[in-house]
Amino acid sequence: MKKVIFYETMAGKSPVEDFLDSLSSKQAQKAAWVFCLIEELQIVPTKYLKKLVDTDDIWEVRIDFANDIFRFLGFFDGAELIILNHSCPKTILQ
Repeated sequence: MKKVIFYETMAGKSPVEDFLDSLSSKQAQKAAWVFCLIEELQIVPTKYLKKLVDTDDIWEVRIDFANDIFRFLGFFDGAELIILNHSCPKTILQ
């Protein structure tokens, strides 16, 4: 079972938590649901978790809610831990 945690600075601030706090209640609920899905599923669909191409193990948590798209970047620390250290809204559809 994987565990999703958020990066914290030495001062105890978490950029990901700050970003989540800026979302609407429904957007934050969808993000929490995706994080739970990642923790609970042995094999997570690439719709929600995908390794970025040509990177040294940087992973993208993908959250689509209505017309909003959010991305959280992070990495595995061992086989069971994801540390999310960056988040942003995606503004360009590809």
